[in-house]
Amino acid sequence: MAKKESKPELPALPELPILRRRPAFARALGAWYGRGHRDLPWRRTPDPYRIWVSEIMLQQTRVETVIPYYQRFLERFRDVATLATAELDEVLKLWEGLGYYARARNLHRAAGILVTDHGGLMPRDLAAVNGLPGVGRSTAGSILCFAHGQRHPVLDANVKRVLLRLYAVAADKGRPPVDRWLWRAAEILVEDAPDPADHNQALMELGATVCGSGAPTCGDCPVRRWCQAHRQGRQHQIPLPRPKRATPHYTIGVGVIHNDIGDVLVQKRPADGLLGGLWEFPGGKREGREKLTETVRREIAEELGIEVSVGTKITTLEHAYTHFRITLHAYHCTHLGGTPKPRAADAWQWLPVAQLSDLAFPRANQRILELLNASDRGSSPGTYDP
Repeated sequence: MAKKESKPELPALPELPILRRRPAFARALGAWYGRGHRDLPWRRTPDPYRIWVSEIMLQQTRVETVIPYYQRFLERFRDVATLATAELDEVLKLWEGLGYYARARNLHRAAGILVTDHGGLMPRDLAAVNGLPGVGRSTAGSILCFAHGQRHPVLDANVKRVLLRLYAVAADKGRPPVDRWLWRAAEILVEDAPDPADHNQALMELGATVCGSGAPTCGDCPVRRWCQAHRQGRQHQIPLPRPKRATPHYTIGVGVIHNDIGDVLVQKRPADGLLGGLWEFPGGKREGREKLTETVRREIAEELGIEVSVGTKITTLEHAYTHFRITLHAYHCTHLGGTPKPRAADAWQWLPVAQLSDLAFPRANQRILELLNASDRGSSPGTYDP
């Protein structure tokens, strides 16, 4: 049995409050933010709906990636009621490519709750907002702080990094005792801020633009005189990286199944779980050292109860998810017999290739679809014989 890796000993966490002249710190941070910061679309509105959408999209996703999705999403779903009455398939289609699709499903579900229980309005009570699907303490605090000026701390990854360096805490920010300490530190600092919304935005801005995860540019930092890590020359060592774990790798075989009129069979993943609600080409994991063509044939028979012949390979793709990696092999297949009966999916349908783009697919399946569309247009499809 492999020996379980032990975590490094947790350092003593500083007693709070330890930051002297906290009001001066808050003023210096606020003045820096007021002199210039990124002009982000969600910073131009006090609308709690728009702030909520931005906060959900920004979870584990870069600002530059989010902006066009945010703008397209709000063009289509202008308010809570519009989102609540939309079909989940349409919501997922607009989310396609942004990843972490549970966020989109939770947004849609929470919109229904807001319409049913709150008259289509975001409540002003922290516990009520925190109770919405997909909303945690930091997101709830952000919504109420930025929309209504309520004095709640915000603790995203950038703010955690700033606080750990500020107090020179050499610890993994993901450990529960450290997390509890960080929340208390953030609460104390926001108490002294003249404007809690600007304070929280400034801390996030500082972590995103100056106190980054790579090489912090301490010479540009407006609060470096208070920073213990900078004073000790340890800013590059804090916070400690989270222990790395081996990333599982799976080999996947999928089939683009054609019928005798040229339509393609796709299936819809169960609503709960990884990539829930998205459409995909059927297939699954390779077992042992079996041939990939046999993997495709076996998985399609198990998932849909139909028989296919496996033809030429379309492409091989490498793709990484949060906790595992895959090598995906896609093949053209021909339907030989049987009526599909989804056993691992919520639905299935035959569609012309030209209509598949109306559905929301995971990123790896989108790349297969691009090749199919290129082939239909007469471009090189990139296929080859296995």
